[in-house]
Amino acid sequence: MRAIGLMSGTSMDGVDVALLDTDGEAISAFGPTGYRAYTEDERALLREALKEGATFTDRTARTPLMAKAEDLITRAHAEAVELILEKNSLTRADIGVIGFHGQTVLHRPDIGLTVQIGDGVALRQRLGIPVVYDLRQADVAGGGQGAPLVPVFHRALATQKALPRPLAVVNIGGVANVTLIGRGDELLAFDTGPGNALVDDWIAARTGARMDAGGATAARGRADEALLAWLLVHPFFAKPPPKSLDRNAFAFSVVGTVATEDGAATLTAFTARSIARAADFAKERPALWIVCGGGAKNPELLRLLAEAARAEVRTGEDVGWSSDFLEAQAFAFLAVRSMRGLPLTFPSTTGVREPVTGGVVVE
Repeated sequence: MRAIGLMSGTSMDGVDVALLDTDGEAISAFGPTGYRAYTEDERALLREALKEGATFTDRTARTPLMAKAEDLITRAHAEAVELILEKNSLTRADIGVIGFHGQTVLHRPDIGLTVQIGDGVALRQRLGIPVVYDLRQADVAGGGQGAPLVPVFHRALATQKALPRPLAVVNIGGVANVTLIGRGDELLAFDTGPGNALVDDWIAARTGARMDAGGATAARGRADEALLAWLLVHPFFAKPPPKSLDRNAFAFSVVGTVATEDGAATLTAFTARSIARAADFAKERPALWIVCGGGAKNPELLRLLAEAARAEVRTGEDVGWSSDFLEAQAFAFLAVRSMRGLPLTFPSTTGVREPVTGGVVVE
């Protein structure tokens, strides 16, 4: 089946869109990819929605601000699909399903609450293509963390490329997560801690830029080793998986009023070392770590991860994957699995009581 996957991550830069041919188990072919950036005004609205979402206790609640943000998310994702179809001379009839993640505004599995805004029914009505959305809720309802959802796709990718095991696949978005694939293809997956969010927020507050491009600012700074030691004794890092993290679980303000370069260096090292700690939970330490997501474009972060993990670190592109669009491809894959009733999550990936499918299907 030809599927489209859509992803708007915790960095809130824009909508990634990708086509994938799959039966939900093996990958037949990768299709074109695209991107619909958010404007500054749209990002500002989403940031306000994120703040408001932190107060929610009802996942179906929609304040006027949240309703406006949900309309934006739905419209932007529809535009992303329309654009990729037009650019590639595809018709809507060519697409079997759309996997629509939406925008996470609250993730608190500890209280059984995860909220992704985006109207799957409205998206289906506008595009005329079946949509699978709300992909985390079934896992949370089954006692799982609701994240990460991508490990089963990571395994399919690794199988397609015949990559060696044991293997670690890391996605570094706003939050970082890892999939550990054992010699027998067994999966262990969990959020490792902060991804790009802390250093992005720090750079935005200090310079107005959206990110530390290429890790250049961090590379000029000196990390605060005493602060890093204190941060890494946080109970989250010693807690056995399954575990997941909200984007705002840590704040960049923890570095205080140091120089911009030193703050960036400390926060980038914090991300790298917390990712490397993931190997503590593996049966065998992976010799190869493959990094995808926005963090794959940060050479300083990759250098620090290789140093902390004492292993080879490569990017998704190094092994023939698309770091930028891997999560969008994953949601295409997951949508097909959902339509087939195949499990999306497992006790070893989210802590759900038993393997469970997920997603609301709008035919």
